Amino acid sequence: MLRSRVLIAAVLSLGAGSVFAHSGHADAGFASGLMHPVTGLDHLLAMLAVGLYAAGQRGAARWGLPLGFVLAMLGGSLLGMAGIALPAVEGTIAASVIVLGLLLSSLTSLSLALTLPLITIFAVFHGHAHYAEIGDAGFMRYAGGFVLATAALHLAGFLCARWFPESRTGLAVKRTVGVVVSGAGVLMLGS
Repeated sequence: MLRSRVLIAAVLSLGAGSVFAHSGHADAGFASGLMHPVTGLDHLLAMLAVGLYAAGQRGAARWGLPLGFVLAMLGGSLLGMAGIALPAVEGTIAASVIVLGLLLSSLTSLSLALTLPLITIFAVFHGHAHYAEIGDAGFMRYAGGFVLATAALHLAGFLCARWFPESRTGLAVKRTVGVVVSGAGVLMLGS
């Protein structure tokens, strides 16, 4: 019971800075790139969810899903840098939060052939949104920040999921986190 309370408190406290997300990030250097995924609730929840989901997978999916997300996100930011517009970026990001939450709450292990394309498509939109916030800084510093933050959030989600045993309580906590993540995505989609 204590573990579930600690996890819930940790997840809620991570979203406390979300009011500062997408603020233009005045200096837009490495630190701004580092902060963007952490202070945007949409990015934060999606990236934690990828790590949480990956922890429940076996084999290549455990590392392939987070790695695929990071690489596709970087690709999405390169699309933005090339001036290639994507439709409905914020709506797709909100949809990613919903779908990732549903994956978590289902407690099922879908094949890598299904989940990797889905997760990487969502990651392209997250990367495009990151690039939109770059401001005046160089791409390399800013991208280095958001890539590192994303990998750290994936790892945090992975470690949180591994912290809970495969008991009834642990599974209930994971399912509840998935429902909360999906609910937050629905609210994001509606705003």
